[in-house]
Amino acid sequence: MLPKATRTPGGFRLYTTDDIERLHFIRQMHGLGFSLREIGELIDLRTRKVDACESVRELLKHKVSDIRAKLRELRRLETELVADLEKCNKELKHRQRHEACACPVLEEVAPK
Repeated sequence: MLPKATRTPGGFRLYTTDDIERLHFIRQMHGLGFSLREIGELIDLRTRKVDACESVRELLKHKVSDIRAKLRELRRLETELVADLEKCNKELKHRQRHEACACPVLEEVAPK
């Protein structure tokens, strides 16, 4: 994603201000959850300085949709884990009064 850097006689890479700005852009977009392929598309749109708003909007719409799907899945997972935690807590309270039993979470056979 970065152009090949020139080197000093000692072999050190020399990066330009534009290279550093591009690297910051790449890191920022990666931090927002964009894949390397998507970041490449954004860089291409940015480099060509075309009227890119529509293309960027579509990428953003897809990213927001992906994130919302992940959030739904994480909420579902959280609900399952909280329910399992409550089962464990209930079992541990029961054990204090009675003999040890198998963990109810580990004994469940039903697919999730």
